[in-house]
Amino acid sequence: MNFQTLTLITVLGLAGPWLAWRQSWHLPVILGELLAGIVFGTTGFGLLHPADPTFSFLADVGFAVVMFVAGTHVPVRDAAIRAALGRGAVRAAAVGVLAMLAGQAIAVWFDTEHGLLYAVLIASSSAAIVLPIIDSQGLGGKPVLELTAQVAIADAAAVVALPLVIDPGNAGRAAVGALLVAGAALLVYCFLHWVEESGIRHRLHTVSEDRKFALELRVSLALLFALGALATRSHVSIMLAGFALGLVVAAVGEPRRVAKQLFALSDGFLAPLFFVWLGARLNLREFGDHPYLILLGLALGAGAVLAHALMRFLGQPVPLGAIASAQIGVPVAAVTVGTQLHVLKPGEPAALMLGALVTIAAAAWGARTAATAQPGDSAPRQDDTKS
Repeated sequence: MNFQTLTLITVLGLAGPWLAWRQSWHLPVILGELLAGIVFGTTGFGLLHPADPTFSFLADVGFAVVMFVAGTHVPVRDAAIRAALGRGAVRAAAVGVLAMLAGQAIAVWFDTEHGLLYAVLIASSSAAIVLPIIDSQGLGGKPVLELTAQVAIADAAAVVALPLVIDPGNAGRAAVGALLVAGAALLVYCFLHWVEESGIRHRLHTVSEDRKFALELRVSLALLFALGALATRSHVSIMLAGFALGLVVAAVGEPRRVAKQLFALSDGFLAPLFFVWLGARLNLREFGDHPYLILLGLALGAGAVLAHALMRFLGQPVPLGAIASAQIGVPVAAVTVGTQLHVLKPGEPAALMLGALVTIAAAAWGARTAATAQPGDSAPRQDDTKS
């Protein structure tokens, strides 16, 4: 990693806004960043080296910040979203049942022993993708609130379940690690709630704003990195740490100034870097040696989209079901952990990511369809909550 490479990564990150520039296409920004990484990474020209320690570490930081921002976008303080938790939980559970059946069937079809892993992937949703899509397309209303609740529940459940199914021999250790991160997040909530109620945060905010200290952002990042350190030491994904802290900040109440600062840090640098790294990491050339795994990736993606689309029978519009099927964090974690533990077959990591790309494409279609069908002005955005 050097400044030339960093310049290339930053320029490639512009592919996201460029591809999403035409508003009528309703494409998520991350799609262009992923494609740029694929073209210039392992699959394409090979100019980016995702195994570089510095590049990988910056991508991990970007992933943690992306999940943190995604968590802060969940309107947990909104009474409407709390009222939508019931329907969201029912749909997430129903998708989980369908995912169990689909995952086992795909594992039998392709003669693998990863039926439970496939089930978790199919059932998962990615708040890091879905919530920005909802925000960027201005989607609102009760169905979208129910979708948000469903995605938050499915995302959290998948993050906890993944280490248990991918490495059953160390399931106990992974469960303890998840509990440690959750417990630490609860302690952070208690601390931040006390700071807020006692008026300390307001006094610090006044001084920080007058003297340009950015204290709240510094404290938020320090807490994020501390939870990330606990997660890595506890052998769980940093996505759990980032998302948990984001939910904590959203529950306490995120100041607008911090939200703007996080937006600049995440969307301006760390998030594009992460998605370019992710695309560069995919080795689609492995499909040449194992072409049947292309079908595995397509089956996983189609299974996820179908399982979520079937929630139409529980009252959810098909486009919103397609948006809910979007996944990225859980497949990334599965590929990372599975590669480290050598439990995935050659080419299987690329198949898992191909399945994720299928769901992202379906989510892009769902976003475009839902935005086109939504009458009138969009509902007020929920991410400007005052503390």
